[in-house]
Amino acid sequence: MAKHAAIYIRVSTDAQYEEGYSVDAQKEMLEAFCVSKGIKKYKFYIDGGFTGSNIERPELQKIIDEAKQNKISHVIVYKLDRLSRSQKDTLYLIEDVFNPHKVDFISMQESMDTSTPLGRLMLGILSAFAQLERENIRERTRMGMTERVKEGYWMGGGRIPFGYDYDAEQGILVPNKDADRVRKIYELYIKGHSANRIAEMLDLKYEKLVTQILTRKSNIGVIIYNGEEYQGKHEPIISAEIYEEAMRCMKERSVTRPSETEHLLTGLVMCGKCGAKMRYCKWGKTGYKLVCYSQHASQKHLIRDAECSNVKVWATDLENLLHNELISLDIKFDEITNSKLTNKSLIDILTEQHLEHSNKLKKLYTLYSSTDDNDEFLISSINEEKKEINKLQLQLDAENEKIQSETKLSELKLTLSTLSDTWEHMPQRERKVFLRECINRIIILDNKIHIEYRIDVKNQ
Repeated sequence: MAKHAAIYIRVSTDAQYEEGYSVDAQKEMLEAFCVSKGIKKYKFYIDGGFTGSNIERPELQKIIDEAKQNKISHVIVYKLDRLSRSQKDTLYLIEDVFNPHKVDFISMQESMDTSTPLGRLMLGILSAFAQLERENIRERTRMGMTERVKEGYWMGGGRIPFGYDYDAEQGILVPNKDADRVRKIYELYIKGHSANRIAEMLDLKYEKLVTQILTRKSNIGVIIYNGEEYQGKHEPIISAEIYEEAMRCMKERSVTRPSETEHLLTGLVMCGKCGAKMRYCKWGKTGYKLVCYSQHASQKHLIRDAECSNVKVWATDLENLLHNELISLDIKFDEITNSKLTNKSLIDILTEQHLEHSNKLKKLYTLYSSTDDNDEFLISSINEEKKEINKLQLQLDAENEKIQSETKLSELKLTLSTLSDTWEHMPQRERKVFLRECINRIIILDNKIHIEYRIDVKNQ
């Protein structure tokens, strides 16, 4: 099957109408270039409205696939940054896709042709400059945004705070119809209503949204950008005094009223009937029960089955059962110390081999760049070295992960061995961390409790 040249055109949204970068302008110049070079068989591949910062573009991916199927003889672009603005991606396309499949890369504007040693040298230099320009653009954009915010204008676009719209013409936030709900949230919270109750009363989907709204300083006319506060030009929804009072109430409640996240098993317990999570619910004056979220109408987005009839479990009973269960367990713990020493020695060997093959690959690339023709033996040798380096890296990652896992296992073993003596002295936060290291989830189905461990355990 005869190969064809791939004429690749990319137009970013920002450069859509810039002279010399439009689709038609690039097509005209590149087609004329092919005629002048005697390239008769060619196809256009056009990505419109895509950034050059990555290679996740439909038509470019099609070129990669066809190059690997040996359907393409050349890839031709108007300018190097049309292919990519990332040095890493450019080198990947040239070295790992085009060259191994004998695809010549030509950039018309830079007079680059990778079929020549000079073209290959120019590629590395120009790729570096394309990467530098991309980073400069990002830095200029960031600096411009900082200056904009300093003057009191909103960042523009992105996530607009609840209760506001963004007026692009003025560059500021403008209160909308939800502003009254924002004011009501502060009023109800200061009066003593919980975030969960406020969400129910004002028909807000998430309890967390109430907390997010309460803590947003944009509601008092302040813009926070990169951790700094700036006075905005937009109209505040509430006064600074109301905001401070709400923050005082929030701080007071966090001290005097234990939140749900302070409970030991929050997030670990699942309903075995409908698959929903189970939450702590205050049960009269006696204590807390763990109740399936499907049976709790306030969190509608977490309901799996409104008809779920699973049991409600006393939290203290489950916590005590889990404590006793952990004390009666032991981790399979055979010769970890010797294993760690063996792994360390193996890592040293693998690291040395990785460095050796990496140095060899660099020499092969240098030799390849100095040759006039595509030397098949050199290409084959480069590919073999890459495969070997990848193989060694996978082995290194696996051995490092094994050492980390065994170190964690040693720590868990030590904690478990003294758990009966130390549990009551451990802070609640430390208990929670320990449980989540040991346990994946706890499933409750009627009167049966099943514990899924993260670690390999056995009964003593």
